[in-house]
Amino acid sequence: MSTQTLLASLFRYKAWADEGLLAALADLAANGPADEYRAAARVFNHGFIVDRIFVANVQRKAHGHTATGAPEPPPLETLGEAVRETDRWYIDYVARLSPRELEEGIEFTFTDGAPGRMSREEMLAHVATHAGYHRGEVGRILTRLTGSSPPDTFTGFLHRAEPARRERNA
Repeated sequence: MSTQTLLASLFRYKAWADEGLLAALADLAANGPADEYRAAARVFNHGFIVDRIFVANVQRKAHGHTATGAPEPPPLETLGEAVRETDRWYIDYVARLSPRELEEGIEFTFTDGAPGRMSREEMLAHVATHAGYHRGEVGRILTRLTGSSPPDTFTGFLHRAEPARRERNA
């Protein structure tokens, strides 16, 4: 499997998992304690901000962020639209990268102003894994409150997206 194939699969998974989490956050907003919803939404928004920072980084553009979080999350509908747009951007972006572009090292600036350097594939892997960590953090909040969390396993995604993976070659 190539790096591009793996990253493409991870970003399709990320979009799928983000949809599940957005639905769970909408339910929490409607039926749960406001402080718990705010905490969960702030974590999810942090993940989104980092996603946007790296959209700029992989393109060698300034991101303009001085922090990776915000005191208050935006309204869920606004956040959801922005997350979906960003997820689509990553899926499209990964699909058109060459192996050479994936390996290319890029200099960028962290939110604290310090310099950084990573390859595109390292940055993309960071985005995918960072998002998963924070979806898990929100999942813990949801599990504590409701006893269940949104489906968020890569294997579950693959079985739905690529059912042939459930078959064995004869």
